[in-house]
Amino acid sequence: MKTLVVYDSAYGNTKTIAEALASGLGRKAAAVPVDRFDAGSLKSGDLLVVGSPINGWRPTLKITQALADLAARGPAGVRAAAFDTRLKLFIHGDAAKKMSRALKDAGASIVASPMAFYVKGSEGPLLKGEVDRAVAWAEKLRAGLKDRGSLGDA
Repeated sequence: MKTLVVYDSAYGNTKTIAEALASGLGRKAAAVPVDRFDAGSLKSGDLLVVGSPINGWRPTLKITQALADLAARGPAGVRAAAFDTRLKLFIHGDAAKKMSRALKDAGASIVASPMAFYVKGSEGPLLKGEVDRAVAWAEKLRAGLKDRGSLGDA
């Protein structure tokens, strides 16, 4: 079973969260830039976590295209979750929710509610404690999958 955290990052904040998630998900997890993601490499039982900064109220175009490519291949049996990085504002858009919906519509099994991680200013940095929140969320994902007997010793 493979665990991938696929991300796009404009200023490095989403990359930092993706790397923290991969660390929290275990030794078999890898953070992969969207440009290097091969949707055809996923198999039933794999875990895919997708992340993007909010860009015009939605995920970046690269992430949107990667999700479309994934949908065309039919990710049956792939488990998935989504996150975004955003400003902490009342009105901000919700890229994670849109990505989660796209993953579900493509046929992936959603294993967690969409997650937001916060940045200070449009270019960051991440707010204090966000990396720790990412690791904690990853550990929660891992524990939940392990309890269902599907993550092994990832």
